[in-house]
Amino acid sequence: HLAAPLAEPPVRGKSYVEFNPDRVAMQDATAQMAILQFMLAGRDDTAVPTTVHCDHLIRAQFGVNTDLPIAVTENAEVYDFLLSTSNRYGMGFWKPGAGIIHQVVLENYAFPGGMMIGTDSHTPNAGGLGMVAIGVGGADAVDVMVGMPWELRWPGVIGVKLTGDFNGWTSAKDVILKVAGILTVKGGTGAIVEYFGPGARSISATGKGTICNMGAEIGATTSLFPFDDRMATYLRATERADVAELAEAVAAHLRPDPEVEANPERYYDRVIEIDLNTLEPRIVGPYTPDLDRPISAMADEIAQKGYPVELTAALVGSCTNSSYEDMSRAANVARQALAKGLTARTQFLINPGSEQIRATVERDGQLGVLEEMGATILANACGACIGQWRRTDVEKGEKNSIINSFNRNFAGRNDANPGTHSFIASPEIVTAFALAGRLDFNPLTDALVNERGEKVRLDPPTGDELPSNGFIRDTEGLAAPPASRSAVPVAVDPDSERIALLEPFAAWNGEDMHDLPVLMKAKGKCTTDHISPAGPWLKYRGHLDNISNNMFIGAISAFDHPAGKGRNVITGENDVAYSDIARDYKARGLRWVAIGDENYGEGSSREHAAMEPRHLGAAAIIVRSFARIHETNLKKQGV
Repeated sequence: HLAAPLAEPPVRGKSYVEFNPDRVAMQDATAQMAILQFMLAGRDDTAVPTTVHCDHLIRAQFGVNTDLPIAVTENAEVYDFLLSTSNRYGMGFWKPGAGIIHQVVLENYAFPGGMMIGTDSHTPNAGGLGMVAIGVGGADAVDVMVGMPWELRWPGVIGVKLTGDFNGWTSAKDVILKVAGILTVKGGTGAIVEYFGPGARSISATGKGTICNMGAEIGATTSLFPFDDRMATYLRATERADVAELAEAVAAHLRPDPEVEANPERYYDRVIEIDLNTLEPRIVGPYTPDLDRPISAMADEIAQKGYPVELTAALVGSCTNSSYEDMSRAANVARQALAKGLTARTQFLINPGSEQIRATVERDGQLGVLEEMGATILANACGACIGQWRRTDVEKGEKNSIINSFNRNFAGRNDANPGTHSFIASPEIVTAFALAGRLDFNPLTDALVNERGEKVRLDPPTGDELPSNGFIRDTEGLAAPPASRSAVPVAVDPDSERIALLEPFAAWNGEDMHDLPVLMKAKGKCTTDHISPAGPWLKYRGHLDNISNNMFIGAISAFDHPAGKGRNVITGENDVAYSDIARDYKARGLRWVAIGDENYGEGSSREHAAMEPRHLGAAAIIVRSFARIHETNLKKQGV
């Protein structure tokens, strides 16, 4: 995948190297701005295979049968734009309801030894099939879509040696939660995390995907597993036997060399060892995905820190954990519960990962069992994981606890309520907690009282890795582009509030900038959710000026202003929205700077968090350290 032969060996963390990835994938919220930038290039088609996936704009509220039609109606303008541009430029268009981008990519496009980029930070999910898959901003994707080489700083390599095998309640999710606790949210920055050892070979392909997916939460460039029999089995189960055979023919090149496994400290920058035999189920949170502890320590910590013990919701799904195996293990817990007289004692919500998964688990009975336990089945979409959850059971600011099998749990991330304490665990642990309705429950040791007043215990769950009767393939989800595309019109209403064509930013005049006002100094964590949150703002992702009204709306001021507000140093007015101050400075012809702390811009790949400051006049963002994707996005937009 090198764009040109290397003149000398690259230096980890130093050298910049150009690559030619095999393909690009984009989700609907980030695809809008990426495609608008691509249109400025004047090409008739994309240079590499590219797909668009409609998964982010579907709100979770009532259930799939109501939520999906509402989304199709509410977002018709955006979907029409994405479909028309897909048809015009030769991109595959996965319709609303077809599934979450990373599950669909794993089922259809990921392959061992390949390289792809995606406009979503959890693109590394494809590492579960041995693919180098990297999350990027839209401008990076456009480089590849127009046929330019894509540049990356040569990453370091962290090795995670896995031994043993899972037992009891432990699953793949617990591996990455443990790793997040070790490395923290910035410990993987600038590195590829490579899993190896006999324990790696004991994990299913979709379990590997779960682990690689959440590598985004430690800042890793990507995460990767070596090719093995579990990957080959999954490829054959998803009707790609030819790909499996090709990989098997070159398997030695898709795995670490024997001397690497024998002496990993010689080859990796850091080695972490995890024994799966002794790994205990983990719970992380609240407010950060690296606050990790074993489940046995949870009850004491709740008492010490005063977390709300009653659970207001339990949620299973997301791109991280919505495979057939995940649903099967959660359903096994539900089946046990029903047999022992138990049902959900809190709101219980399920997001299947794709239509292929949903249809198959409906046929095989898992979905029905979960519904009988009390679950509401939501659309095959991101939903609450990315803030698309319209809650009516708690007031904004009200302290409450939820548990989910998602990937991110920043303040307000799931439901726009900073009072929500969001905890993350595996799907089977989340299902058990739904039965308890309490955060201090431990299914490994504790009993529950059923409807007859009897104390009952749950057994460790089991679940099939793949369906014995095969998957029900989704034959309707993909709209392939037409053979003749030059006359296809692109649907953009000039009066739209949701989609607006772009004009290039003005070039730098070559002169130094002096006496720039400080618009904002952030205190503590400042993620892309703080800089440009999702939720209700997702509808403006294709309209740069409108979405810029949310710039820094969640940022916490170091000068004790309310969140999202600061001081206009020209007028002297206090507690003004940062976007309004920036617009005033821009109208006066002033550029400005913003100040941040460590790992600034961690989280989503959304380039809006870089484009909005550029659009409203930012000259520079000055911080102690950046998250990789956000730093690149700022540079790409000329900040």
